[in-house]
Amino acid sequence: MLRFASLGSGSKGNATLIESGVNDKDTRILLDCGFSTKEVEGRLEKLGRTAESLTAIVITHEHSDHVSGAGRLSRKYNIPVWLTVGTSHACRDNDFYETHFINSHADFEIEALNLHPFPVPHDAREPCQFVFSDGASRLGVVTDLGYYTPHIISHLDKLDSLLLECNYDERMLLNGTYPHSLKKRVHGDKGHLDNKHASELLKKLDLNQLKNIVGMHVSEKNNTEEYASNALCEGLGCEQNAVSLASQAEGFSWREM
Repeated sequence: MLRFASLGSGSKGNATLIESGVNDKDTRILLDCGFSTKEVEGRLEKLGRTAESLTAIVITHEHSDHVSGAGRLSRKYNIPVWLTVGTSHACRDNDFYETHFINSHADFEIEALNLHPFPVPHDAREPCQFVFSDGASRLGVVTDLGYYTPHIISHLDKLDSLLLECNYDERMLLNGTYPHSLKKRVHGDKGHLDNKHASELLKKLDLNQLKNIVGMHVSEKNNTEEYASNALCEGLGCEQNAVSLASQAEGFSWREM
C-alpha cells in the first residue's frame, strides 16, 4: 500500500514522506528536506515515524527550502541521498552519507518504490519532480515550476493521487509588497505555478481515477486558502470538500491509496 504525508510545505521549508510496505519492511522516502534536523525529527514524530526509519532522501532541486537540512540529516542517520548531478553541484552542503546520481529522464527504484523523474522549468541547476509507484498506485508530485509543458502533462495522466503547486494568486503577487525583482522571478517562466495555471493543468489531465489531490507550496503572502482551493475545484469540476491544502506549519497527515 502506498501512503504519503507532508512535514510542511511553503517558502520556509518543504518535506514530503512517501512509503510503501508493512511495518518493518516499509520503504520510506523523504522527498526534499528543507527543515533542520530537530524540526524533521519533531515533525516525523507527529506522523508516527522516526528519522532512523528513513530508507532514502530524494532531492528535487537545490533551493534552501528544499535541501537545507538534507546534509546533516543524511550524515546523522546514515541515510543515502538521490539527486541529479546539477542539483548536487549547486547544493551548499552536498557532503551526504551516500550519494546516488539520477537521470531526470530515467526511472529508478528504491527498494519497493519506483520513481519516475521528469524535468521542470524552474530557476535551479537541474530540477525535477516525480511520480512514485508501488506497482498498484501512482502518486504525482509537481511543485516549483514556472509553467507546465506538454512533456510534463504526458507524465501526469492516470494518477491515483496528485500533490500540485498552487503557489500564488497573480493579482495578490503583483499588487503585494515583494520587490519588483522577486515578483518578476516568482511570476516568470522559471518561477512558481499560480492558481490559474494549476487549474488549467488539471483540465488537461486524465484524472478519472484520482482519489486524492492536495494543493502544495501555497504562499502565505500572495495567496489565500480560499483562492487556492477554488482553483483546484474549478480545474477538477468538483466540490470544495474534495480538495485539501498542505500548510507550512503542519503539512498534512497520512493519506492512503
